[in-house]
Amino acid sequence: MTYKYDYLIIGSGIAGMSLALKVASKYRVALICKTTLTEANTNLAQGGVASVTDTAVDNFEKHIEDTMIAGDWLSDPAAVRKVVEGAPAGIKSLLEWGVDFDRKEDGEFDLHREGGHSEFRILHHADNTGAEIQQSLVEEVRRHPNIDIFEHHFAVEIITQHHLGKIVSRRTPDITCYGAYVLDEATGKVDTFLSRITIMATGGVGAVYTTTTNPLIATGDGIAMTYRAKGTVKDMEFIQFHPTALYHPGDRPSFLITEAMRGYGAVLRNLDGKEFMHKYDKRLSLAPRDIVARAIDSEMKLNGTDHVYLDVTHKDPEETRRHFPNIYEKCLSLGIDITKDMIPVAPAAHYLCGGIKVDLNGESSINRLYAIGECSCTGLHGGNRLASNSLIEAVVYADAAARHSMEQIGNYELRNDVPEWNDEGTAHPEEMVLITQSVKEVNQIMGYYVGIVRSDLRLNRAWNRLDILYEETEKLFKVSKPSRELCELRNIINVAYLIMRQAMERKESRGLHYTVDYPHK
Repeated sequence: MTYKYDYLIIGSGIAGMSLALKVASKYRVALICKTTLTEANTNLAQGGVASVTDTAVDNFEKHIEDTMIAGDWLSDPAAVRKVVEGAPAGIKSLLEWGVDFDRKEDGEFDLHREGGHSEFRILHHADNTGAEIQQSLVEEVRRHPNIDIFEHHFAVEIITQHHLGKIVSRRTPDITCYGAYVLDEATGKVDTFLSRITIMATGGVGAVYTTTTNPLIATGDGIAMTYRAKGTVKDMEFIQFHPTALYHPGDRPSFLITEAMRGYGAVLRNLDGKEFMHKYDKRLSLAPRDIVARAIDSEMKLNGTDHVYLDVTHKDPEETRRHFPNIYEKCLSLGIDITKDMIPVAPAAHYLCGGIKVDLNGESSINRLYAIGECSCTGLHGGNRLASNSLIEAVVYADAAARHSMEQIGNYELRNDVPEWNDEGTAHPEEMVLITQSVKEVNQIMGYYVGIVRSDLRLNRAWNRLDILYEETEKLFKVSKPSRELCELRNIINVAYLIMRQAMERKESRGLHYTVDYPHK
């Protein structure tokens, strides 16, 4: 079946839904979601949204400097300024869509401070800001007459000249996106979605690792599709490991203990109850995430333990419960009263700073294809993301991409000579274990060899192991009818390869990329 739309948006987190709401007043929109609208990285974000709000003590230049420092001076200054200065307008949009941020008794926003921020500038909704944003946007999107929602639909490939019989390489100057082939899980058929503009908003890559705070749908689909279509992908080596995921063996994804808890005054301790951050950074527990994650990793290896503790027992119990109700309830369900007991924590893959390279308008190297949110590389984060910059980046770049694409869309027509998906001669894989076991192997390879601390030896070993899995999976894909499981496996192998390859190319330790063979900048 062939569908025709003005906009095809692949992904339904804060980025995808924000853009849908921006353009739907004038254009028909298809919103592709591989599970349900509520399952996205956005939904699990706890901390909040960074924006200069209290101008009596804070200003744009402070926020810009904090971002550049956290990014280890690899951030694009133009992208940083764009997001920081566009943040207040982004907050205004979220408020108009019904998002409720916590306020003090006088009606002013209750601002938090997180690691790497020099001022209190984090707007939040208790400790489940992402869920509040996701739910508000879902309600707006569902009632908009110009947005058609396709849940349980999986984008398999974006459509370019390649599908029209033209040889496309990374040197082809005019690669153009005409839409995507999308698997309808209910029918098992691959449908053709044609569009004048395609938006990639598929989120992150956490499921490439065994231990992650991301929902397990975060398999890097948009990045892998764009890379296979010969688009530019950048900075994939910069994987942010959240230093304080709740340590509870068997949980996947890991439950996140927000950085705001350290901003609130929680202290990191080893299993003997001793503080250790003074050995690693003068900012102690409020150091940026890469430093804290490596410090915890070092302490765990030094002491032969699989976690450390986050201690908030010295704070007022009632205040702690009020600020972090969801964390309190989750830990209590596991027998941990955070007002009395220290919280066991360990690092987990959390956020990707790289992705599909885009310009200040959110446009990729492929014509008519934009990328926004975590799957994009805007240049904002550089070598490391400053806490709570990601949600506001998604809103600001969704607005930029909406404005630019609406200026351009009149120049584009639907491509009506695109062939239907051809799966003649293929069959369903006989043994699902072939796929599930390969996923586990990728997870283990990435965790052991391409984790917080890297080396040439580990990266080379990852290369050899991933190469075998890639060849096996491509052979299986060519003789199989597409399934979500097989396509996700294919995507995590592509993404794992990109992380490993770009890590090998960076011969220095910078930001989130740390290698024992090149320990200096």
